[in-house]
Amino acid sequence: MMPPTADGEPLSGPHLSETAARLACEYARFDLEQRVAAVCDHVSGRIVFTTSFGLEDQAIAHAIFVQDLAIDVVTLDTGRLFPETYELWALTETRYGRRIRGFFPDRDSIERLIENQGVNGFRASPDARYACCAVRKLEPLGRALSGALAWISGVRAEQSSLRAKMTYAAVDPQRGILKVNPLFDWTRDQVARFVGDHDIPRNSLHDRGFLSIGCAPCTRAIAPGEPERAGRWWWEHEDKRECGLHDRHPARRPESALA
Repeated sequence: MMPPTADGEPLSGPHLSETAARLACEYARFDLEQRVAAVCDHVSGRIVFTTSFGLEDQAIAHAIFVQDLAIDVVTLDTGRLFPETYELWALTETRYGRRIRGFFPDRDSIERLIENQGVNGFRASPDARYACCAVRKLEPLGRALSGALAWISGVRAEQSSLRAKMTYAAVDPQRGILKVNPLFDWTRDQVARFVGDHDIPRNSLHDRGFLSIGCAPCTRAIAPGEPERAGRWWWEHEDKRECGLHDRHPARRPESALA
């Protein structure tokens, strides 16, 4: 179902598409803080920003917090994050005086997943890994976005060929809500410079070659010259390695994990 508007009428595809087009037009001339604030200007309803505490997400969180915007900042705690990520979570809350709500996997689903594939069974095949991501990420994301009209993410075009096909803002076809990528046209150097200029807390793993950080068992440091997402699910022989948050695959449905 489409989420309702502030006056109770359901949002239709055309309305969402028009909002996405307006944002895309404005973003070309806006800085990051203006881009994030513009989502609040155009959306009358719940807005959610999902952070994994990467460099991009820390930049967006800063833009939200310093402007005290009415945006729910949440994270998906898969239960297998790096200790450094939890440390940054706490440091970010202290720095900005805001709580970041964690969404956790369903206990019964996790227990069935591990019973079915083992504690590290996700390495057996891409479908097994998609199943793990479905339970640990996709189902919690669904709850995090429940009732939201807009979802803000840290996707950048430069991150991968798949992400380069996305845009500043569009209607998420699976969820029927507006998805906004305020850093879409930024390079990693631009993000790093913004984080440094504003003294924004950052994950210490970045200094050890971890450019894209997810679950600890599924993330490694990259070698010089490798693409920044090469350290994610590196054992898979696929060009487009994603978890399903920003793309969809039939095997990534949560129920596939319980088969």
